[in-house]
Amino acid sequence: MLSKKTKYAIHALTYLCKKDPTQPTLIVEVAREANIPRKFLETILLDLKKHGVLGSKMGKGGGYFIRKKPSEIPLSTIIRLFNGPIALLPCASKNYYEICDECVDENACGLRFVMEEVRDETLNILENKTIQDIIDREN
Repeated sequence: MLSKKTKYAIHALTYLCKKDPTQPTLIVEVAREANIPRKFLETILLDLKKHGVLGSKMGKGGGYFIRKKPSEIPLSTIIRLFNGPIALLPCASKNYYEICDECVDENACGLRFVMEEVRDETLNILENKTIQDIIDREN
């Protein structure tokens, strides 16, 4: 399940992608228009800036702006950034791998093999769906 932080990040990005990237948008506007608590939004936007998705401008006329095209922002990137692994089990994760505590032999674990297939199919979808797809569905 997606965390609220992940959903807020996607909503904020969707809103900012619809704006003119040459005109920074104030946090207050994003919070109001995307219905996101401002304090929560500040940390989300800072994380997106740190990962190169957003840029910001300080001072008068300042705010946040998109640095990438909506079609260049895969949902998998945003989900991993705010929600963590795509895999449902730690032993099936590519980026967050951990052996399961109860595992006797992970090389013979049927559950792990099935969850790797689920991860691969989910990842295939999320890597090929972008913020642009969300915008297109809203129109």
